[in-house]
Amino acid sequence: MITRAALFGTLEPVVINVTAMLLTLVLFGAFVSTFGHDPFAVLYVLYLGSFGSSFSIENTLTQAAPLMLTGLCTAIPARAGLLVIGGEGALVVGGVATVLIGVHLIGFPIWVGITLMVMTGAIAGGLWIGAAGALRQYRGVNETISTLLLSYIAIAIMNHLITGPIRDYDQVLKTSSWSIPDTMRIGAMPWLDVHWGLAIGAIVCLVLYVLMRHTTFGFAIDVLGGTQRAAQMAGLPINRYVLICCFIGGAAAGLAGSIEIIAVHGFASESLVVGFGYAGILVAFLARQNPLAVILIAVLLGGISASGGLLQRRFDLPDATTSVLQGILFVVVLASNTAYGRFSWLTPNARGSSV
Repeated sequence: MITRAALFGTLEPVVINVTAMLLTLVLFGAFVSTFGHDPFAVLYVLYLGSFGSSFSIENTLTQAAPLMLTGLCTAIPARAGLLVIGGEGALVVGGVATVLIGVHLIGFPIWVGITLMVMTGAIAGGLWIGAAGALRQYRGVNETISTLLLSYIAIAIMNHLITGPIRDYDQVLKTSSWSIPDTMRIGAMPWLDVHWGLAIGAIVCLVLYVLMRHTTFGFAIDVLGGTQRAAQMAGLPINRYVLICCFIGGAAAGLAGSIEIIAVHGFASESLVVGFGYAGILVAFLARQNPLAVILIAVLLGGISASGGLLQRRFDLPDATTSVLQGILFVVVLASNTAYGRFSWLTPNARGSSV
């Protein structure tokens, strides 16, 4: 039996997030109108570039694949009460680690090689964010600041490696690392012209949804995220749980970096640093740290990113226009958090009455 409280508890975030998205579209329309463009025409082209054709849909899903995983990098630690914004760094670390092991896998069976590469990328990303969790628990270092700074460190390390120790001098158009063997690349899914990273990302989200919503571990994490004092009184191993959540989140972003290498680029370069990690923060906030909702939100934001080129061609708008839209959405979503609990019709004072 579904209780009224449970029903409206689900309805509240949906109503608030949909309202935030509509308000974002209004503000974005006002923004583009200052450049003399019809906001309705711009929004229509935004739709066309996202979901208007099979090509647009495939481009959207390709963009959504890494966003699912980087969104988890923020969403999972957030369930334990941490604000981790280092998905970009974990993605870069995972990608570089994948290259470092991948170049030595010539002659290995393809599935063995791919398994080793994705595991290496995930572990590297997990340890990277896990280090920030350890700094928080054992040295009192704020995880938001440390993960942000770790992202800059990761990017600096990658730039050092691809311009020196692991640079491929045969690549004259772009500074990049050695390339992994072509036999270790993964292609598109047979029924869709999108690489297998989309399926992997969706499976990871589903697994983590079950872990966080239907296991005692997930319940313990919710208790820890609700109030640390209650977790202490319950005797929960807080340090261990924080480190596990940070590792899981970092591993998801590291896996995203690994898939970008295996399925898209084949080598590490500045092309890894395109903002997937930062966009993942917005994915996590919009999804309310729900791994299942991360899938839908990642597709939505993937569509926004995919439409940038079409907006540029049709209206001569800069490609960064979609970044402006994402920025407006992020600010509006943050502001909308103050609306929770303020509308009685969304949070009825009912004690388990059934519907």
